[in-house]
Amino acid sequence: MIKWLLFGLLIINCQSGMAQDSTKIYLWKGEAPMSLGHTASDSPYLLVYHPRKPNGISVLICPGGGYVYLAMDHEGRWVAGWLNTLGITAAVLRYRIDNNDQTGYHYPVQLLDVKRGMRLLRDQAAAWHLDTARIGVMGFSAGGHLASMLGTHYDAGNPYAADRIDRMNCRPDFMILIYPVITMRKPYVHEGSRIALLGRHPSEGLVDSLSGEMMVTPETPPTFLLCANDDQVVPPENSIDFYLALHHAGVAASLHILDHGGHGFGYMPGEKLTEQWTAILRYWLRDRGLLN
Repeated sequence: MIKWLLFGLLIINCQSGMAQDSTKIYLWKGEAPMSLGHTASDSPYLLVYHPRKPNGISVLICPGGGYVYLAMDHEGRWVAGWLNTLGITAAVLRYRIDNNDQTGYHYPVQLLDVKRGMRLLRDQAAAWHLDTARIGVMGFSAGGHLASMLGTHYDAGNPYAADRIDRMNCRPDFMILIYPVITMRKPYVHEGSRIALLGRHPSEGLVDSLSGEMMVTPETPPTFLLCANDDQVVPPENSIDFYLALHHAGVAASLHILDHGGHGFGYMPGEKLTEQWTAILRYWLRDRGLLN
């Protein structure tokens, strides 16, 4: 009986899109830039999930957690499993964080990590059969802020770098932001994320430069935004103001505000809310020509 129950659970997990197997790839060989130590938390990496039938699309996933922890399951691994069912190669980013004690990592370390993650995907495009024009970034909550930072602070790479990966462009081709932290400015800032990322007394210039709604240009990637009207943690105005900035800049953008859902719902297999937002996203991906 126990054997059959375990077998049933395995089937459920596979059908629900919960990722099973991954490859861990450290972002840097040896010590990472600006490292504070030599523990596991000092070594950022990707968990790469390959679909059975890849379609060339890939997504770099940034889990949330207020820059003090990482929701690696329902905003990471399980999301990767669902993307795999669409034929999308997914890479969950384990970036460096503050650990909630103000002695951990702060800006610009997180931006270094997400840029490196995107460069690594581009570097591996040929080996993994990825389309270099269809590599996107996805983020939840504070991970959405990190993803939006990548979309507004990308660079073309250093053509003179000794490390081949550092020569790669880190601009994402599209962004998917789920209940994202966007602004570092009051009154809509998520205070905990700002303190963990920037400390308690950041300069006004730094606050503005890391407020996504202030940094949008016509070259910002096309963006999908989704949040809930009753989010009491990260106000919906974060998504709304970013959408308006994209709209005014002439960037293709899609904003979806659910009636209910609160904050942090992520990907929970079998739940109606998960079925709702993933269906909306799937249609957007098709409309953008990213899915057949």
